[in-house]
Amino acid sequence: MMAGSMPEMPRYFTLEEANRALEMIRPLVERMLELRQAILERQPELEPVLHKVAGNGGGAVASRVARDFERLQEVMHRIQELGAEIKDVNTGLLDFRSMRDGREVYLCWRYGEGEIAFWHDLDAGFAGRQPI
Repeated sequence: MMAGSMPEMPRYFTLEEANRALEMIRPLVERMLELRQAILERQPELEPVLHKVAGNGGGAVASRVARDFERLQEVMHRIQELGAEIKDVNTGLLDFRSMRDGREVYLCWRYGEGEIAFWHDLDAGFAGRQPI
């Protein structure tokens, strides 16, 4: 965003539009979860690497983790560009802003679910999900 420009207005989805977007987003969420898992699997290796970073840049393990983090950020950015809000990277929980009865709500989806089948108020979170 350029300095002085107005912030972007949130995008609102109908249920149909959100489910269409989900077709493109689902494989990205799968990739996001794979990258997250790869980072977590390397986590035990990181402590000795972090001690070496000051001396030689951390070596191959640090480079792999840095690449995984970079890829993870790219995937998350792409998901957000498509209009979804990532609520939990650990479970692949996404929200799509929508209007329901004249007020803003989220259409809510979690990786592993079929089509979007739940909604909640903006401040309710996952615990406040209700069937559509």
